[in-house]
Amino acid sequence: MGTDNKSDQAGGLYERRIGTPTTNDEVNGYWLFGFGMLLGLAGVALFFLTGSESTTRGIAYALAALAPPFVMLGAVIRFPLRRAGTYLGYLGTAVSVLGVVWFVNIFPDGWFTATGDPTVITVYGVGLLLIGLAGTVVPLLSDPVYEDYERLRGEAAAATEAAKETTAELDATESELETTREELSETESALESARTETAALRESKARFELFEDAGGKPRWRLRHRNGNVIASSGQGYSSRGKAQQGLHSVRRNALGAGLLRIETPVAEAEAVADDDGPEPADAAKPDVAIPDDDDAPESQATFELYADAADEWRFRLRHDNGNVVGDSGEGYASRSNAKRALSKLRDHVAAADYLRIDPAAFEVFRDAAGEYRWRLVHENGNVLADSGEGYASRQKAQQGLDSVRSNAGGAGLEFPDDEDAEGRAGDGESKATFETYEDRGGSWRWRLVHDNGNVIADSGEGYASRSNAVEAVERVSEYAPDASALAAGSAAFEIYEDAAEEWRWRLRHRNGNVLADSGEGYASRSNAVEAVTRVKANAPGAETVEKQE
Repeated sequence: MGTDNKSDQAGGLYERRIGTPTTNDEVNGYWLFGFGMLLGLAGVALFFLTGSESTTRGIAYALAALAPPFVMLGAVIRFPLRRAGTYLGYLGTAVSVLGVVWFVNIFPDGWFTATGDPTVITVYGVGLLLIGLAGTVVPLLSDPVYEDYERLRGEAAAATEAAKETTAELDATESELETTREELSETESALESARTETAALRESKARFELFEDAGGKPRWRLRHRNGNVIASSGQGYSSRGKAQQGLHSVRRNALGAGLLRIETPVAEAEAVADDDGPEPADAAKPDVAIPDDDDAPESQATFELYADAADEWRFRLRHDNGNVVGDSGEGYASRSNAKRALSKLRDHVAAADYLRIDPAAFEVFRDAAGEYRWRLVHENGNVLADSGEGYASRQKAQQGLDSVRSNAGGAGLEFPDDEDAEGRAGDGESKATFETYEDRGGSWRWRLVHDNGNVIADSGEGYASRSNAVEAVERVSEYAPDASALAAGSAAFEIYEDAAEEWRWRLRHRNGNVLADSGEGYASRSNAVEAVTRVKANAPGAETVEKQE
């Protein structure tokens, strides 16, 4: 209850409208910033309502001149600065205000219209300079680790004094000895903890570093004095203050943290890897089975089964910290279909391999009709080409894939429906030709035709214009000759970069169906890999609950 009252007093309107503040300076800085903006607007308005070289016009100038110091001061004290930076910001504001007051006293008679008063301008500029130094130079020169050490030493001294006072009270009140013995023990434990942390700071052979990564986000890392990085934050923070909070959280909790090791059972992984055939889409399967606690790895996540706004059933894997680490990627017509898809995910996720497409790769899969097909997939997830027809066996599909790989690079380009269009000649070694044509729906497509008349590849989709279809042909010609063939077991994780240059993952069954995807993009490939690792660790043993959206 006391904490809530303190929060209400510190935040007030700020907390209700903007968010919960971490410090009082954050709230004060916001209101100073707003006050500076109001002063500037008032000065501009008064300027247009007054005549030149009048006392009222001077007040308008003064109000406008007061805006920058208060705006800068508000921004500075919102930072998690040390006391020196905050005090320097207040000093700079005071100097700037002094310069403005001086200006009001001499305007308009003592003010030179052409050059102004150099002394007044200098005083005002020095104030702005001090505020700027407070927000830029002081944070770079301060040492947060040393100041934290000083703070902890002060806390230890305070705890020592508290213990002495408690001991004196025990000597004076023999009758309350039994009731206060427990309190004394707790105080001594807190003192010992403070001493231990202080000693660790003094004797540690490593120190924390705060830095900005390539994306401009603050991070922290723990570096040994030999130069090795022992630990890092693993993610960027929205502000330097948030990074410092994360750093302090690690320092407080790392010493007594336990060790958790999550492993995928070998027998389960081998059983899943041996499963080579697809499952029929409409096969009758029981409801999702929750693995026994003795067989499944310990999970820190839960599957949520829910109906979305379009009345389609979906599932998502939510970590205990509230983050969604994966979802179904598509909706299902019924609850039972969603449960069957979830069951497939649970069966295949543990043993699934990682596949990296760089920059394109051929993928052989078995479709819903039981026929084998291939497609050329770009690393951004787009399908550049596909077989256009099914094959009776995986070997036949591989042969068709090899034919495209050997002929696509040097194939010529023809426009059979337009004799005036200029195509391109092949290199003489290719036994196939690209043809572009307009289908019945008015979309442009391409196909790769072998000299024997067989169509060995096509676009798989239509394009809005012939030029777009020609660009697609160029991409296939560029990527197909060097593209590798992906080898996967029953399912595999694909990590790729989407059109927005964000990294994503998806778990694809060898029949081509996507069992699950990341649902969101990540800033780097390593972050997407970490997300896959979390899914592989938590999905097999995660419980399933139904949610109401």
